[in-house]
Amino acid sequence: MAQHRRTGATAFCSLLAVLLLGTCTTADDTDTSAASTAAPSRAAHSGLSSYRSTRAHSETAPPVRLRIPSIDVDTGLEALGRAPDQSIEVPRHPNSAGWWAGGPRPGQVGPAVILGHVDSETGPAVFFRLGELEAGDEVLVERADGTTARFLVTTLDRYHKAEFPSDLVYYPSVEPELRLVTCGGPFDSSTGHYRDNLVAFATQA
Repeated sequence: MAQHRRTGATAFCSLLAVLLLGTCTTADDTDTSAASTAAPSRAAHSGLSSYRSTRAHSETAPPVRLRIPSIDVDTGLEALGRAPDQSIEVPRHPNSAGWWAGGPRPGQVGPAVILGHVDSETGPAVFFRLGELEAGDEVLVERADGTTARFLVTTLDRYHKAEFPSDLVYYPSVEPELRLVTCGGPFDSSTGHYRDNLVAFATQA
């Protein structure tokens, strides 16, 4: 799903969320917050923060790098926490992705979530080609201890922001899974937002 490049105030996908919802807005390359004023429901799942897997598994090192060979992604990963408004922080740079450090680490049981911008004022960003992913494409997450978690894409879907699938993206799963999230769909220059979110789902190989 190709994104159309624009000149001037090009969209910068902020992906703000309270454990469940991405929001896309305009900003420049130095903007680290890009907060939206038009986000739909911002209520987190009750019990999500207290969920603990009943399975025993060893400690998993934090992720430090993401590689997606089929779309030429090779980027460092920054840990994303909470912004002052309790939304998920956004990656500081358009060409770097970030992982939601409040959730599972890639390779742990549950859905690890990685966010990335689709573009910026200067052109395509790290997840510009996310819409080109196909089922079976390989996603590699390198970890701080030198190990690599390998995932295979299962589906790629686009959702209107008002219909973002919170359960599918953030709610606990019984196997190690991965979500890659960016902005997609038409860009509304009157609001400064992309209309949709693009989500790639992957399972550990």
